[in-house]
Amino acid sequence: MATLTNKKTGLFFGSFNPIHVGHLIIANHMVQHTDLEEVWFVISPHSPFKKKASLLADHHRYALVNYAVEDNPKLWASNIEFGLSQPSFTSHTLAFLEEKYPMKEFALIMGEDNIVNFDKWKNFESIINNFSIYVYPRPGVKPSELLQHPSVNIVEEVPLMEISSSFIRNSIKTGKDVRYLLPHRVYEYVNEMHFYE
Repeated sequence: MATLTNKKTGLFFGSFNPIHVGHLIIANHMVQHTDLEEVWFVISPHSPFKKKASLLADHHRYALVNYAVEDNPKLWASNIEFGLSQPSFTSHTLAFLEEKYPMKEFALIMGEDNIVNFDKWKNFESIINNFSIYVYPRPGVKPSELLQHPSVNIVEEVPLMEISSSFIRNSIKTGKDVRYLLPHRVYEYVNEMHFYE
C-alpha cells in the first residue's frame, strides 16, 4: 500500500479497465507540474455509472495498475475501495481515507468532462467544500460553473490523447495490436491472460 507520510496526495479514481498510457501521462503530469507529491490510482470495484459485467475482476485490474506504476515511486495502486460497500461513492471513500490516513492531505483528480456532472455525485457539496480538485482539460466539453469554485484548480498543458479503455478493449476483441497504448508489463499481462478477447 502507499506511503504513510504526510504528502499531498492526488486521488485518481477509475475502473482502469485496463489502465493505459493516457492515465499515466495525466498522473505523472500532476506530480511534476502541481503541488501534488504523489498520485494514488483508486481502482473502483463498481462505479454507480457503469455496468459491472464489463469489468475485469478487481484483483486483475489491481495487478495491472501495480504493473503500470511499479517503477515510479510517486504513483501508487490503491485497492482501498474493494473493502467498502458497493456501489462505491467517492464521498464514502474520502471519509474512510481521512480516518485511515489523518496525516495526509487528499485531493481529487478528474477530467473536465467529470466536473460538468459533478453536481450529480452523492454529497458533492461536501466534497467540493472540503477537498481540492485538480481538473485536466478535455476538448469539446461545455464549460461548467464549478470550474470557478475556489477548490477547483485547472491544470493547464496536460498532454491529452484520445485514448479510452473501451477503445482498447474493442481493439483487442477485434484482434488489433494495442502494444503502444499500454505500459509494457500491462500489455504482456493482458496478452498472456487473453483478457478482452
